[in-house]
Amino acid sequence: MKTLVVLLFLSLIGGILAFDTCSSERCEDSCKNRCGHKPNKKYTCQCNEPCEKFGDCCTDYSMCKYIDPEFNEASHHTKSDTTCEGRCGEKYNKKHTCHCNKKCAKFNNCCTNYDELCSGGTSSTNKDKKGTTSSGSSPHRDKSRTGRSDISNEDVKAISEKLYQSDVNKAAESDIILNKQEMVQKDTTREDLCDEPLYQYVNEDLFTKPTYAAFIKLLDNYDRKTGTDETYSPEELKEQEHFLQEVMKTKLMKELYTFFQKKDLYTTEKEFTDDLQKMWFGLYSRSSGEADSSGFEHVFVGEVKKGKVSGFHSWIRFYQLEKKGMLNYFSHNYDGPWTSYPDVLGKQFHWDGYLKEVGSQFIGSSPEFDFAMYTLCFISRPGKKCVISMDGHTMKIQTYEWTKNTYGKGKRYIATAYPEV
Repeated sequence: MKTLVVLLFLSLIGGILAFDTCSSERCEDSCKNRCGHKPNKKYTCQCNEPCEKFGDCCTDYSMCKYIDPEFNEASHHTKSDTTCEGRCGEKYNKKHTCHCNKKCAKFNNCCTNYDELCSGGTSSTNKDKKGTTSSGSSPHRDKSRTGRSDISNEDVKAISEKLYQSDVNKAAESDIILNKQEMVQKDTTREDLCDEPLYQYVNEDLFTKPTYAAFIKLLDNYDRKTGTDETYSPEELKEQEHFLQEVMKTKLMKELYTFFQKKDLYTTEKEFTDDLQKMWFGLYSRSSGEADSSGFEHVFVGEVKKGKVSGFHSWIRFYQLEKKGMLNYFSHNYDGPWTSYPDVLGKQFHWDGYLKEVGSQFIGSSPEFDFAMYTLCFISRPGKKCVISMDGHTMKIQTYEWTKNTYGKGKRYIATAYPEV
């Protein structure tokens, strides 16, 4: 009798497994949303560094070299983990990505819809009848990080072209001489194929211009290794304020502000500048609890995580480190169609012993140009590919939001931004 029961049980389990269907993500032989994941026998191919050694990478594995794993993993959080729906006033749980209690504002880790749903942590339905939250914020303010539906693709192209034409502080053709040397395919990035530095000549008079000088002062304010707590001294906070003041004096940044003001995103230049300071310089953690990173550090200064370089999309930073002998240029895999500056270059390099497999940078652009282009795309197309226009040529900028905590009324910090090559 026991044997019969066992057989029936096994038959039932076998029948269930036979008719079990896998999710669309499991069934796909693709690295979409899987970059950096641990090896998993359920998949027919893998999307992590060991797959190159064992020869079982998915055919589109090359996409993973453009994505830092922490950004990709953020998209795997469950809906209940990233929203305040049904969670208002709950106790703190360190396992949650974001939080929905009164203390979350103090620790900058509220879910993005905390103010909208919790109204300060007391109710998930207490909204006024005029379409504003109980805190008085307008719907436009709450939507400013979700990709503005009234900012069309043509709007983005038009304003980016205007920003390109307004970059009066960019390098002239005679200011920079590049020695690009070897060009490689995207998947051959680990060998040093170039005997000479990338920058043969740079006119350093550029660096005396106010925005350049203010930008360069910010570059030594960070520890590149994630997991090391970052704090800002009073002097460093003043350097941030000075940089923002200098870039906001330029025609280029005033054009960007006017564009956003007309789209009802900001009412005053001060409001815009304050938001820039928070989204770019606000600290958050890429590791285990330490406030060890910011959008500015990641994008412009560069970081090292798990033995690899991440971020690092500033040509000025690259040049200065290469000049000091701290950076070894390996090769390039993309050279844009521009015959003058700004240009775009994709390249591979070692930063004081750490590898950057695929890195892209604007070349010869002013600090305000990079800052404006990335800000434009982050606000207009957060977490998406943003199509811009430069001198009649289109290209894409990819941005990612930091989803684990927020500032202000549910706004998200910049995780990264870079030209897609």
